[in-house]
Amino acid sequence: MWLSELADALTSAVRGEVDFSARRRAEYSSDASNYRKVPLGVVFPRDADDVAAAVQVCAEHDVPITTRGGGTSIAGNAIGSGVVLDLSRHMNRIISVDPHARTARVEAGVVPGALNAVLAEYGLRFGPDPSTHARCTIGGMIGNDACGSHSVAWGRTSDNVLELDVLCYDGTRMTLGPMSQSELDVVISRGGRPGRIHAALRGLAEEHQAVLRSELGRFSRQVSGYALHHLLPENGCNAARALVGSEGTCVIVLAATIKLVPLPQCQRLIVVGFPDSIAAADAVPAILEHKPLTCEGMDDRILDVLRDRRPDAVPEGVLPRGSAWLLVDVEAAAWEAEEMVKALRGIDGVLDVRVVEDPAAQRTVWKIREDGSGLATRSVDGVLSWPGWEDAAVPPRNLGAYLRDFHRLLDQFGLKGVVYGHFGEGCLHVRLDFNLQSDDGVAHFRRFMAEAAKLVVAHGGTLSGEHGDGRARSEHLPTMYSDELIRAFGRFKAIWDPRGRLNPGVIVDPAGVADDLRMRHRWRTPRVELALREDGGELGRAVHRCVGVARCRTGSGGVMCPSYRATRDEKDSTRGRARVLQEMLLGETVTKGWKSPEVAEALDLCLSCKGCKIDCPVGVDMASYKSEYLYQRYKHRLRPASHYSMGWLPRLARIAAKAPRVVNWVASSKITSGLVKRMGGIAPQRRIPAFARRPFTEVFDQGLRQEPLPEKSVLLWPDTFTNYFAPAIGQAAVRVLRAAGFDVLLPSRPVCCGLTWLSTGQLKAARRKLRHALRTVAPVVSAGVPMLVLEPSCAALFRSDATELLPDDADARMLADNTYTLAELLAKFAPDWEVPKAKEGEQAALQVHCHQHAVMGAGPDAALLRATGAATTVLDAGCCGLAGNFGFERGHYEVSRKVAEQGVLPALAAQPPGTAVVADGFSCRTQFEQLAGIRSRHLAEVLAARLDLESTQAQRL
Repeated sequence: MWLSELADALTSAVRGEVDFSARRRAEYSSDASNYRKVPLGVVFPRDADDVAAAVQVCAEHDVPITTRGGGTSIAGNAIGSGVVLDLSRHMNRIISVDPHARTARVEAGVVPGALNAVLAEYGLRFGPDPSTHARCTIGGMIGNDACGSHSVAWGRTSDNVLELDVLCYDGTRMTLGPMSQSELDVVISRGGRPGRIHAALRGLAEEHQAVLRSELGRFSRQVSGYALHHLLPENGCNAARALVGSEGTCVIVLAATIKLVPLPQCQRLIVVGFPDSIAAADAVPAILEHKPLTCEGMDDRILDVLRDRRPDAVPEGVLPRGSAWLLVDVEAAAWEAEEMVKALRGIDGVLDVRVVEDPAAQRTVWKIREDGSGLATRSVDGVLSWPGWEDAAVPPRNLGAYLRDFHRLLDQFGLKGVVYGHFGEGCLHVRLDFNLQSDDGVAHFRRFMAEAAKLVVAHGGTLSGEHGDGRARSEHLPTMYSDELIRAFGRFKAIWDPRGRLNPGVIVDPAGVADDLRMRHRWRTPRVELALREDGGELGRAVHRCVGVARCRTGSGGVMCPSYRATRDEKDSTRGRARVLQEMLLGETVTKGWKSPEVAEALDLCLSCKGCKIDCPVGVDMASYKSEYLYQRYKHRLRPASHYSMGWLPRLARIAAKAPRVVNWVASSKITSGLVKRMGGIAPQRRIPAFARRPFTEVFDQGLRQEPLPEKSVLLWPDTFTNYFAPAIGQAAVRVLRAAGFDVLLPSRPVCCGLTWLSTGQLKAARRKLRHALRTVAPVVSAGVPMLVLEPSCAALFRSDATELLPDDADARMLADNTYTLAELLAKFAPDWEVPKAKEGEQAALQVHCHQHAVMGAGPDAALLRATGAATTVLDAGCCGLAGNFGFERGHYEVSRKVAEQGVLPALAAQPPGTAVVADGFSCRTQFEQLAGIRSRHLAEVLAARLDLESTQAQRL
């Protein structure tokens, strides 16, 4: 009753959304840390007045408040058991930009990556750039005093904050910034709550001035605790900067005025190779003498994890010789960079130095570093690693010594982890293989954290150099600071929040480091139908791949997560879905297992695009989890109509092929099409694609030949989409393959890989279809004939999903190794074929199907198009939004359309007139045509057209 009264009061007071549902509470039960606190509910304020209204209601009910931006906290400072205020959804306005003063005023929910995209027009940027810059918020950065890679040059967030607009739990709103003593006197003399706050702050600074000067502000990355030294007169009596890094425990930040820095004009990346991380750490002081913009460190263990997932992820020659590297970003002319390279070669421990000039290679290197927190979570052998001792820092001159002792401590505790991070600032990130599920493991974790705290203090360092103390380190602040300073911290919080209701359990009166561990709970272990091979067949292990780094909440680049980009709702992010599945396995908040409505809601808008399988740093495969859910949810039950109309598409297509004209008329006629769509669960806005007059297999009716096999043969898989809807693509492929010297074979009987059954969760039927397909084609493929699959989603099934459906089947493994896209096949088996040339000046835009992006990649496709002479752009604008059956299903059309309009359609519209749009995926081609009237072609059609053009020209000659 009390909880419903609170929810009703908030709903009445706030214009934004108020959500106390179990699903929403599950989504916000954790951040990117080890910790779990299920909130009472979540509020999405529309503006500062909404925040004030929500706080007033919470204060009347004496309910704690936790503010949250992107939820990327690694220390557990963005979760709480009260009400969570998510400021990221609505409070994300850039209020003003003053390019002359180099300042901007922004709301707390602004994403720094989005801000910098706007500021680039003025030649400016916000300096701090944490690796989560594409999804964290300015408010979150203020909460943690975030730093990022370029803090060597541009400092921490606190160095770049000029003013803060804040709200106290008692409703007091204030604008804070630096003040002279006389200005402070005036504010105090005015009285009221603001005057009393400033008087108390002055008294605190005066009473504790000695420890504030001796214990705080000792080096650039000292983030732990409260930055009370900013209250001192010599630091401008700056309450705003003192609040930066307070982790939402004192005030709620509504907006900020921030300092901007000029964009570098000649930015160059120099990579320095070392035999190991310790050698790299020892070299840092010498490198800093060259005043770089950044100096980041990583070693080959991160590369091992990345290459295990994507062998071609790090092209040869990008990194210099070595097993550890420092990424040194500099602003320098070419000759200055050359001089620096010579100087760097002379530093002890340096093995090699390379200037990375190619922009694509630079992006590759920086992406590896930015994905470190995710990549370090799992080793190549699948061992899980966790944050905790995540971002301790020491003065850079002490880094080498600290790192040596830290490795000895790891050996002493039998722990392993990958060290990387901001070497130039002495700040190291590490994920360690803690056992957080058993009593002994948790006790071991506690002991290690205590010893690690003592170690970093012994080296003059800080528990946190970037992410804040949160629930992970606040318990150990007394190891770092004197009793007097700890008391001053408590007094500082009490000045702002005397009732202790803002983010309790953090910094002051902290929760224990082992309290509220997410992995400490007992999870259900349901039997699953998919193998989940990389997770030992355990769904819990699979969904806990998501550690919350929130790469799925980015707004552009890659594929993940299309539905979140359309709705901007945590529910529709990969992380939100993973959290709901985790809570389903726990059974406390989401209680009905596979039949829980919360799970249905969370997975409803998942496009099964597989983008998360590759774009998520830890390889969450939500498409597979959704297939498993649909199987379990509808096992022995009537399914949605779309599961029959689209899940059984190959079977229905074979029937339709007997009378395609009649079927097409019924599907398109104004008289009957509406009824057909209703019966099939198809969105009324969609046009049902027309069946071809004759399937490809009838146009090309050669049977599968067993003996003798041609010397250079290829088995062409007649997928449902090519066979029944676009046989011209199959004919074009045959034309290209024969021109390249192949004898083309087809299966002797109708076959289907089972894709549509898999995507609709009909797993046993999918397995039967796949087994039938393997029996049909395996004898030929096992004889050395490669198999070409023209539809990327079907190719991805053979390359990946087949071994999830049939993990012990040798033929499935063999097909996974011998299935190719057209570009892959030509590159491997016809490398000397003279590719038909494009017309002079021709341009091509390549839209990569999501499943191809996730499983095969599009490097060979881009290379083949460029080999024709066409200026080729590989679109990086995300999913087309149709995603197989998703965009055709009733209730999904609007999201499908928004996905396309958010990314790929604008990207296509920006291409020069006459650009050839190349899209191998049937979904992509259909979406482009239906939403924008854009005709796109399969790569086979593009190559065949050029062959025909060459033939015509030759005949004329």
